[in-house]
Amino acid sequence: MQSYVIELREAVEQAMPHLLSLSDEESAQSRAEGKWSPREIIGHLIDSASNNHQRFVRAQFQDDLIFPRYAQEDWVRVQDYNHAPWQELLTLWQSYNLQLARVMAAVPEEIRLREHNKHNLHQIGWQTIPQDKPATLDYLMSDYVAHLKNHLRQILGGEQ
Repeated sequence: MQSYVIELREAVEQAMPHLLSLSDEESAQSRAEGKWSPREIIGHLIDSASNNHQRFVRAQFQDDLIFPRYAQEDWVRVQDYNHAPWQELLTLWQSYNLQLARVMAAVPEEIRLREHNKHNLHQIGWQTIPQDKPATLDYLMSDYVAHLKNHLRQILGGEQ
């Protein structure tokens, strides 16, 4: 099994008790002006899971790695995550990521590692790949997990 699948499952499992320990007030409070609150970060991670779920599945049926982008700030704003029930957000985030771990683990190796010269990971990746370099679904899935862990550190470690 790919190490990032294990990392994703562990990150969710380890983060949940800490996230659940945040009070409603703490979860809605931004740590700095112009920064997302923990609720908004978890909301963003739900949006990321939703978008990447589509990407991980569709990539198995197409010859490129070109996927729609999304305006993350707008998505967080219009969904009003800061007023959503904290417990509900956490349940959705946890369930969605455990499903993504199953999706990732089920991708055949030859599909995961197939190189694509046509991709837009220079636009949609967290840690981007230059447009003129080949990209793999394996990289996109690993990048997803790194992105998630980065945001969890912002909540749990107080990074901004």
